[in-house]
Amino acid sequence: MRETAVNDSVSRLFNLQGKRALVTGGTSGIGLAIVQTLAGAGALVMTCSDRDDDVAGFDIDHAKAITHRLSDKAAADALIERTETELGGPIDILVSNAGIEGPVGGTGEAGEEDYRRVFDVNLHSAYWLAGRCRAGMARSGGGSIILMASLSALRGNKMIGTYAMSKAALCQMARNLAVELGPDNIRANAIAPGVIETPFSRTLMENDAFMQRRLQATPLRRVGQPLEIAAAALFLAGPGGAFMTGQTLVIDGGTLVTDGS
Repeated sequence: MRETAVNDSVSRLFNLQGKRALVTGGTSGIGLAIVQTLAGAGALVMTCSDRDDDVAGFDIDHAKAITHRLSDKAAADALIERTETELGGPIDILVSNAGIEGPVGGTGEAGEEDYRRVFDVNLHSAYWLAGRCRAGMARSGGGSIILMASLSALRGNKMIGTYAMSKAALCQMARNLAVELGPDNIRANAIAPGVIETPFSRTLMENDAFMQRRLQATPLRRVGQPLEIAAAALFLAGPGGAFMTGQTLVIDGGTLVTDGS
């Protein structure tokens, strides 16, 4: 009897029955794993991609995918409105996962349009989405906002600096939102993954010299898997993470803390 009670208690920590979630960029890689995990925990999930092919092949129980390009405030407002309509009420869980790497090179080398596009997709879309869904979360008694940052947000980088800056800003946004929205029982956190085996990281994974250096600098001596990030998102989304807000959860196999030895 005691074991059953403990199992029931643990199950409740990760139960999302009756919750509505929006996960941007959820048709591949980390985003797809998060959609599968949240839906598997009982949530109704909406996701989006800017590629029709990704949406056409999407088939997950309790989840829907639409083609939607995140570009400005109007696009964010439209996505929230459609999500609330199709899922039948306010969003309880927002996972801002959509992102692009953008230009590679040093400071000042990117074209203006490419530079702005990185911030529009990675940072500004999260800002507008969070601002638009906060009222509904407050009316529902609270919610969880999860921002997908990156290990690059926490270290200097000479080649993907624009990407890193956009991700670092997400970590600060999580802190700002936590302070601002906490009184309404709305939590905000960021996740900073290291190298995860996804289509997004394929170029890095195929670079033998890079991977040799990275694995040597990673105490666990391997790359991460999408479900390992999704597990963290589930924790932050549900009752198990109810007292955690304003934090950046680093999931990188120990890369950030090592001296490379």
